[in-house]
Amino acid sequence: MYRCVVKGIPIGQGFPVRLMGVINCSPESFFHGSYVMPGSILKRADEMVSLGADIIDIGARSTAPMSPPISVATEAERLSAALAELDGTGIPVSVDTMHCAVLEGALSHDIHAANDISGFSDPDYSRLVADAGLPALLMASEKIPGDATNFRETLANLSRIVNRCADDGVSSYILDPGIGLWTSSRSTALDWEICRHFEQCSQFGRPLLAAVSRKTFLGEPDGRPPEMRLPASLGITAMLIQKGADIIRTHDIRETAEVIRMASRMVGRV
Repeated sequence: MYRCVVKGIPIGQGFPVRLMGVINCSPESFFHGSYVMPGSILKRADEMVSLGADIIDIGARSTAPMSPPISVATEAERLSAALAELDGTGIPVSVDTMHCAVLEGALSHDIHAANDISGFSDPDYSRLVADAGLPALLMASEKIPGDATNFRETLANLSRIVNRCADDGVSSYILDPGIGLWTSSRSTALDWEICRHFEQCSQFGRPLLAAVSRKTFLGEPDGRPPEMRLPASLGITAMLIQKGADIIRTHDIRETAEVIRMASRMVGRV
């Protein structure tokens, strides 16, 4: 297996399971408890690191179903302001955006990875990442984020990303199978299928990201809101570590760090 290195932190290839903390600069976020107001970004990032986060993933646009749209300019402005609070701190930072203009603006700050939920569907984006020498986190997508409708298509999209990276000269990257209701054509049945067969995503020889934190399928069968999905998030996270997850993206650092600590001992990755 290849490994990916983010600011000196090796991910995959038998290294310890890493923890990525989510900071949302978008008040439209599906989980309101994850929104961090301007001026509080550094405080929240410091807190996450002290609780066990290895990398902070900062986004400024909600991609949850039915979220109100915002302009690319608004996303760029929000993200740049948040990153300015972290410049010079040494905290490992990933930026969560699928827009070239937003990433381009973020490159003027101290960033260490790009998280693209569109899976390099925009060749200009992948070239920008390659030119900047950034590692990338890439979600299973063909044309739009999360457009796979079954597990076979999920694997096909991951294969397509591997080919895109080879074509565009990006060698350090992590694959994300794309759990979540990304499009109206998807259902939560696919989320369960991805989780059940998560280990098959390792066939590409790349580190795997598990991002299930408080997502819709975890509220089933009685439709529990995001605020009530933490126990389910932790349970599924433990199972995905057993199935080969190399990095966990979460809103809940303290609790997830404990899950990683114990599940890693179970699978011998300490």
